[in-house]
Amino acid sequence: MKLVDELTPGMRRFALRFVRTQALADDVVQEAWLGVLRGLERFQGRSSLRTWIYQIVANVARTRAVREARTTPVAFDGPSVDGDRFLPDGHWAAPIEPWQAVAALEVRGVIDDAIGRLPEQQRLVIQLRDVEGFSADEVCRVLELSEANQRVLLHRARTRVRTAIEEYERVA
Repeated sequence: MKLVDELTPGMRRFALRFVRTQALADDVVQEAWLGVLRGLERFQGRSSLRTWIYQIVANVARTRAVREARTTPVAFDGPSVDGDRFLPDGHWAAPIEPWQAVAALEVRGVIDDAIGRLPEQQRLVIQLRDVEGFSADEVCRVLELSEANQRVLLHRARTRVRTAIEEYERVA
Protein backbone atom coordinates (compact mmCIF):
# COMPACT_ATOMS: atom_id res chain seq x y z
CA MET A 1 0.00 0.00 0.00
CA LYS A 2 2.92 2.37 0.71
CA LEU A 3 4.17 2.00 -2.87
CA VAL A 4 0.70 2.85 -4.22
CA ASP A 5 0.49 5.93 -1.98
CA GLU A 6 3.96 7.10 -3.02
CA LEU A 7 3.69 6.56 -6.77
CA THR A 8 0.03 7.25 -7.60
CA PRO A 9 0.17 11.10 -7.55
CA GLY A 10 3.15 11.18 -9.93
CA MET A 11 1.60 8.50 -12.13
CA ARG A 12 -1.56 10.63 -12.37
CA ARG A 13 0.42 13.75 -13.34
CA PHE A 14 2.33 11.73 -15.92
CA ALA A 15 -0.88 10.23 -17.36
CA LEU A 16 -2.31 13.76 -17.71
CA ARG A 17 0.40 14.47 -20.27
CA PHE A 18 -1.31 11.91 -22.51
CA VAL A 19 -5.03 12.25 -21.74
CA ARG A 20 -7.35 15.25 -21.50
CA THR A 21 -9.06 14.93 -18.14
CA GLN A 22 -8.32 14.04 -14.54
CA ALA A 23 -10.95 11.29 -14.72
CA LEU A 24 -9.16 9.68 -17.68
CA ALA A 25 -5.83 10.00 -15.89
CA ASP A 26 -7.34 8.26 -12.86
CA ASP A 27 -8.59 5.46 -15.13
CA VAL A 28 -5.13 5.13 -16.66
CA VAL A 29 -3.52 4.90 -13.22
CA GLN A 30 -6.02 2.31 -12.06
CA GLU A 31 -5.49 0.24 -15.21
CA ALA A 32 -1.72 0.59 -14.82
CA TRP A 33 -1.84 -0.70 -11.24
CA LEU A 34 -3.86 -3.68 -12.46
CA GLY A 35 -1.18 -4.24 -15.10
CA VAL A 36 1.49 -4.08 -12.42
CA LEU A 37 -0.31 -6.68 -10.33
CA ARG A 38 -0.84 -8.96 -13.32
CA GLY A 39 2.72 -8.62 -14.56
CA LEU A 40 4.69 -8.46 -11.32
CA GLU A 41 5.92 -12.03 -11.69
CA ARG A 42 7.40 -11.08 -15.07
CA PHE A 43 9.32 -8.08 -13.66
CA GLN A 44 12.96 -8.96 -14.29
CA GLY A 45 14.66 -6.12 -12.44
CA ARG A 46 16.48 -4.76 -15.50
CA SER A 47 15.29 -1.33 -14.37
CA SER A 48 13.96 0.03 -11.10
CA LEU A 49 10.44 -0.94 -10.11
CA ARG A 50 9.36 2.70 -10.44
CA THR A 51 10.73 2.89 -13.99
CA TRP A 52 8.95 -0.34 -14.93
CA ILE A 53 5.67 0.96 -13.47
CA TYR A 54 5.96 4.25 -15.37
CA GLN A 55 6.54 2.28 -18.59
CA ILE A 56 3.22 0.59 -17.94
CA VAL A 57 1.56 3.97 -17.30
CA ALA A 58 2.99 5.32 -20.57
CA ASN A 59 1.71 2.32 -22.54
CA VAL A 60 -1.76 2.41 -20.98
CA ALA A 61 -2.00 6.21 -21.37
CA ARG A 62 -0.94 6.13 -25.04
CA THR A 63 -3.57 3.52 -25.78
CA ARG A 64 -6.24 5.47 -23.89
CA ALA A 65 -5.28 8.75 -25.59
CA VAL A 66 -5.68 7.22 -29.04
CA ARG A 67 -9.07 5.78 -28.07
CA GLU A 68 -10.24 9.05 -26.53
CA ALA A 69 -9.06 11.12 -29.51
CA ARG A 70 -11.81 9.44 -31.53
CA THR A 71 -14.51 10.87 -29.24
CA THR A 72 -15.50 14.47 -28.54
CA PRO A 73 -16.28 15.40 -24.94
CA VAL A 74 -19.64 17.02 -24.26
CA ALA A 75 -19.29 20.54 -22.90
CA PHE A 76 -21.31 21.71 -19.90
CA ASP A 77 -22.97 25.06 -20.63
CA GLY A 78 -23.76 25.99 -17.02
CA PRO A 79 -21.97 28.70 -15.04
CA SER A 80 -18.49 27.86 -13.82
CA VAL A 81 -18.72 30.20 -10.80
CA ASP A 82 -21.74 31.01 -8.63
CA GLY A 83 -23.14 34.39 -9.75
CA ASP A 84 -23.51 35.80 -6.24
CA ARG A 85 -19.70 35.88 -5.92
CA PHE A 86 -19.78 38.97 -8.20
CA LEU A 87 -20.90 42.57 -7.75
CA PRO A 88 -23.55 43.97 -10.13
CA ASP A 89 -20.78 45.61 -12.20
CA GLY A 90 -19.18 42.19 -12.82
CA HIS A 91 -16.20 42.55 -10.47
CA TRP A 92 -15.46 40.03 -7.73
CA ALA A 93 -17.36 40.71 -4.50
CA ALA A 94 -14.30 39.76 -2.40
CA PRO A 95 -10.73 40.00 -3.68
CA ILE A 96 -8.54 36.95 -3.67
CA GLU A 97 -5.82 37.06 -1.02
CA PRO A 98 -2.92 36.66 -0.59
CA TRP A 99 -1.74 37.91 -3.97
CA GLN A 100 1.69 36.33 -3.63
CA ALA A 101 0.10 32.88 -3.60
CA VAL A 102 -2.06 33.84 -6.57
CA ALA A 103 0.99 35.03 -8.50
CA ALA A 104 2.77 31.73 -7.76
CA LEU A 105 -0.29 29.86 -9.00
CA GLU A 106 -0.34 32.02 -12.13
CA VAL A 107 3.30 31.20 -12.86
CA ARG A 108 2.60 27.52 -12.22
CA GLY A 109 -0.28 27.82 -14.70
CA VAL A 110 2.05 29.41 -17.25
CA ILE A 111 4.50 26.54 -16.75
CA ASP A 112 1.79 23.87 -17.00
CA ASP A 113 0.36 25.52 -20.10
CA ALA A 114 3.81 25.75 -21.71
CA ILE A 115 4.50 22.09 -20.96
CA GLY A 116 1.09 21.17 -22.33
CA ARG A 117 1.88 22.88 -25.66
CA LEU A 118 5.19 21.07 -26.14
CA PRO A 119 5.54 18.30 -28.70
CA GLU A 120 4.72 14.95 -27.09
CA GLN A 121 8.25 13.64 -26.55
CA GLN A 122 9.48 16.95 -25.08
CA ARG A 123 6.41 17.11 -22.86
CA LEU A 124 6.97 13.60 -21.53
CA VAL A 125 10.69 14.09 -20.93
CA ILE A 126 10.27 17.35 -18.99
CA GLN A 127 7.37 15.87 -17.00
CA LEU A 128 9.46 12.91 -15.88
CA ARG A 129 12.72 14.80 -15.28
CA ASP A 130 11.60 18.11 -13.79
CA VAL A 131 8.18 17.35 -12.32
CA GLU A 132 8.55 13.73 -11.22
CA GLY A 133 12.29 13.85 -10.50
CA PHE A 134 13.35 10.86 -12.62
CA SER A 135 17.01 10.45 -13.52
CA ALA A 136 18.09 10.70 -17.16
CA ASP A 137 18.62 6.94 -17.26
CA GLU A 138 15.14 6.25 -15.92
CA VAL A 139 13.58 8.59 -18.51
CA CYS A 140 15.50 6.83 -21.28
CA ARG A 141 14.13 3.47 -20.09
CA VAL A 142 10.53 4.61 -19.62
CA LEU A 143 10.33 6.39 -22.98
CA GLU A 144 12.78 4.12 -24.81
CA LEU A 145 15.08 6.98 -25.83
CA SER A 146 18.80 7.24 -26.33
CA GLU A 147 20.72 9.33 -23.79
CA ALA A 148 21.55 11.95 -26.44
CA ASN A 149 17.96 12.21 -27.63
CA GLN A 150 16.71 12.57 -24.05
CA ARG A 151 19.19 15.43 -23.45
CA VAL A 152 18.15 17.25 -26.64
CA LEU A 153 14.43 16.85 -25.89
CA LEU A 154 14.91 18.08 -22.31
CA HIS A 155 16.97 21.08 -23.42
CA ARG A 156 14.38 22.10 -26.02
CA ALA A 157 11.52 21.64 -23.56
CA ARG A 158 13.22 23.66 -20.83
CA THR A 159 14.04 26.41 -23.33
CA ARG A 160 10.40 26.71 -24.41
CA VAL A 161 9.14 26.72 -20.83
CA ARG A 162 11.74 29.33 -19.83
CA THR A 163 10.66 31.49 -22.80
CA ALA A 164 7.00 31.23 -21.73
CA ILE A 165 7.91 32.34 -18.19
CA GLU A 166 9.97 35.26 -19.53
CA GLU A 167 7.06 36.36 -21.76
CA TYR A 168 4.67 36.17 -18.80
CA GLU A 169 7.02 38.24 -16.63
CA ARG A 170 7.49 40.81 -19.38
CA VAL A 171 3.72 41.32 -19.70
CA ALA A 172 2.90 41.11 -15.96
